Amino acid sequence: MNPQAPVYVRAEDDAWPTVVYYHFHAWSGRRPFWAGLFTLLGGFPIAYFPYADLRLGNVSLAMATTGGAGALIIGVLLITLGLALWFQEAIRVFAGVAAILLALVSIPVSNLGGFFVGFILSMVGGALALAWAPGQPVEEGEQPVAGQQPGVVGLSKADATADTGTQGVPGPRGTETAHASETTAHADGGRNSAG
Repeated sequence: MNPQAPVYVRAEDDAWPTVVYYHFHAWSGRRPFWAGLFTLLGGFPIAYFPYADLRLGNVSLAMATTGGAGALIIGVLLITLGLALWFQEAIRVFAGVAAILLALVSIPVSNLGGFFVGFILSMVGGALALAWAPGQPVEEGEQPVAGQQPGVVGLSKADATADTGTQGVPGPRGTETAHASETTAHADGGRNSAG
């Protein structure tokens, strides 16, 4: 969610689908919604395919394997992790790592990870959970200047180039030494003395 986005204030003439849409958009923007959705959707084919029966006329194709119980456990865990990402966004790192590990385990256990559909969805969901970070709202007094992008510090050219030396090359800062030969690591031709 964009922390600078305006907050929705309901008008009297708004229809209920508009209100529901904006409330859902605000809810999903404060949590790793897409990570939870991909993880949740990845659990279904992993749990379903070992128990699925496909009927073609009188011919029945059963894909039941000895790892059916393992596939069911992996699928249910992925569905649970997807729901947990929606309602407990603080566990996003744990849920992301767990979703990736369960997706990898599902390849040998559950018919190649639900014929790679569940595997890919769970991997993407886990990666999105690891990559998601909560947005920080802008303070009231920190409104950006007109024409300036949010998060960009407004410095003048003189302030921005104050630490640069000749030809725009940055010079030493206050905590750095001016010459490398003045430090003990570079004294005596690069040799350190231990006492």
